[in-house]
Amino acid sequence: MGLWTLLEGCLLLANAMAIINEERFLSSRGLSFQEYSGVKRNSFKGQILGLIYATQYLRVPLILLNLLFVVVKLVSG
Repeated sequence: MGLWTLLEGCLLLANAMAIINEERFLSSRGLSFQEYSGVKRNSFKGQILGLIYATQYLRVPLILLNLLFVVVKLVSG
């Protein structure tokens, strides 16, 4: 496993977090952003929830990064 494969795996994980729907998936499991404000934000669940929201707000750079990976894969074979 090389560095490129590791970066591809991280990109796939970021893509998965970016498409999670709050109303259909997170709030039904008690993980809405309003419930984890204040002190609970420093917990592990709060940190993961913050990471999910960060990836959802950074969708445009994520799309550009996906395009870069696709072009490199096409060129390198």
